[in-house]
Amino acid sequence: MDTLGALALATEPPTDKLMKRSPVGRREPLITNIMWRNLFVQALYQVAILLIFNFGGKSILHLKNETLEHAEKVKNTFVFNTFVFCQIFNEFNARKPDEINILRGVTKSPLFMAIIGTTFLLQVLIVEFLGKLTSTVRLDPKLWLVSVAIALVSWPLAVLGKLIPVPEIPLGVYLARIFCRRSSR
Repeated sequence: MDTLGALALATEPPTDKLMKRSPVGRREPLITNIMWRNLFVQALYQVAILLIFNFGGKSILHLKNETLEHAEKVKNTFVFNTFVFCQIFNEFNARKPDEINILRGVTKSPLFMAIIGTTFLLQVLIVEFLGKLTSTVRLDPKLWLVSVAIALVSWPLAVLGKLIPVPEIPLGVYLARIFCRRSSR
């Protein structure tokens, strides 16, 4: 799935803003501070949600009446499904790391949309029809909806995250300064 996501982002046509930007030097960090901010926001959300459902999912998803084995499989499938959908929705965020409107121009990239659609379709096939091969079980429509709704939260969360200011100094340089000060004391 990550390969499809990387391919989707790599096929995104360049914007006029990007084409007018000066080239980035070889020594510049590959991951910008804006990317780090977005990464931290999404990672904190996804790790928190997935850990909550991994350790409390049987109770939260009301699986107490199921057999222990089946409840565990449903919970694990739900966590997996939610994770993949979080990645799908976050691909839209990654297209425009410094813009609020992540959907602008998305239809101008049919290859991006085809890859997103393929990822979505593969996820449905994996969960619904390839259970023996992938150790998943079918989810009922309610769990599908909850899974997608949790993943959809990444969009407003990305908007809120973009309101957090980022320093001009690259994160690596900034952290090096902090650690050098501490080690020299």
